[in-house]
Amino acid sequence: MARKMKSMDGNNAAAHVSYAFSEVAAIYPITPSSPMADFVDQWSANGLKNIFGTRVKVVEMQSEAGAAGAVHGSLGTGALTTTYTASQGLLLMIPNMYKIAAEQLPCVFHVSARTVSTHALNIFGDHSDVMACRQTGFAMLCEGNVQEVMDLSPVAHLAALTGKVPFINFFDGFRTSHEIQKIAVWDYKDLAEMCDMDAVKAFREHALNPEHPHMRGSHENGDTFFQHREACNQYYDALPEVVESYMDKINAKLGTDYKLFNYYGAPDADRVIIAMGSICDVAEEVIDYLNAHGEKVGLVKVRLYRPFRADKLIAAIPATCKKIAVLGDMKELGELTESAHRAMGELCALLGIDRVIAVGEYARGIADAAHESAEWYPDAESAVDAARASFTEGSVLLCKASHSMHLEKIVEELLKTT
Repeated sequence: MARKMKSMDGNNAAAHVSYAFSEVAAIYPITPSSPMADFVDQWSANGLKNIFGTRVKVVEMQSEAGAAGAVHGSLGTGALTTTYTASQGLLLMIPNMYKIAAEQLPCVFHVSARTVSTHALNIFGDHSDVMACRQTGFAMLCEGNVQEVMDLSPVAHLAALTGKVPFINFFDGFRTSHEIQKIAVWDYKDLAEMCDMDAVKAFREHALNPEHPHMRGSHENGDTFFQHREACNQYYDALPEVVESYMDKINAKLGTDYKLFNYYGAPDADRVIIAMGSICDVAEEVIDYLNAHGEKVGLVKVRLYRPFRADKLIAAIPATCKKIAVLGDMKELGELTESAHRAMGELCALLGIDRVIAVGEYARGIADAAHESAEWYPDAESAVDAARASFTEGSVLLCKASHSMHLEKIVEELLKTT
């Protein structure tokens, strides 16, 4: 399928796709997402039509909280609605996000991920804003460069409609949102061909209407409330396949190979990085260089982060892999600090790794989540004896800790005994 080439940044690419699938955009500016709303506002004022043949109605609210409330209300009336935000702006939307997800309203929040301000304001990119939304019920789709934003943003809109689950479609602030690349651009006719109009019709028929009123958002006691919360599981269980189906449609049109988890690198790699976002492009260049010089390394690019399909991740990792590094772009505080490490421990258990030695305070969650033979030690010195006892010819040891834990000490001690 031939597409026009244009120079644009990630914000422009996301806005181009979102305009196609939106009837209403409730906006409030915040760096680095503001250009998305600005583009949509300009196009609407100039009379651009979406795939439904109408102009997007744009309304600027008094804050991101107001924008999220407007999105919720607009969706309730049967209008496909979008917003754009980042950082604290996304956090202000969280209360409405719980409601939008629980009411199965198909919208997409386009997020140029940015650091949440803590001891100081910081406008540059990590994933702390989107990570704060993992419990809201929104699915999460991630892109790593401007072309991917153009190619994959339709997946979020299409899967939200068919799967009845709202999406956060995110990419790195500035590193992707403001990087200008020459990319292939979707024609709205091609996007319209992929849109499930039966799902659009069903969504509009479900809208609040005084001509056929129904109750929504009532009060429930615990015996009923939690049954209804469990009832939504089927939609989240089915969503990865819905996302895959639309990725397949896009692959058929573009000749690409987008998957929930894409592997890049040596087919027989013994070391693999797992990451998502703009780091992936940099990692690919490093992988090409290392493999050209005799190394065997690879990368798994995470695209659908929520709902997370661990079996699909494992399938993407070469069977020859011995070491895995998970690159996370944020710092979590409190109990959530261990969440990524616990996920790593669960992955170790799924992979059937015989023994896990976790080093460092933050890595305690790995040992807790792995299996009974997993062990935790506070520092490298205390872990040396355990590692030595586990090490025999042909063994592979997986140790997880921060750089400050000096794991090289363990390696040095093992080399002395071999």
